[in-house]
Amino acid sequence: MNMKTVFTAIALSTLSVGAFAATEIQYPQGQEVGSISASANTLDGLQAKLAAKADAAGAKSFQITSVQGDDTLHGNAVLYK
Repeated sequence: MNMKTVFTAIALSTLSVGAFAATEIQYPQGQEVGSISASANTLDGLQAKLAAKADAAGAKSFQITSVQGDDTLHGNAVLYK
């Protein structure tokens, strides 16, 4: 895994998601119920899209597991109930 991907994942995991019902977490909590993915041009935009998808899926929390890309970022997250 390259350093940019690691840095990006760490940066995303430290941002808050107060405006959404689903809460971003750093460590697995609860029962895993699925996964989601999204794309955006910024880290904030990607986190917001993942949070919105997690909320729409009825998840209580989500954990961003990977982020890749240069101009367009692609991210994956695991959903928890």
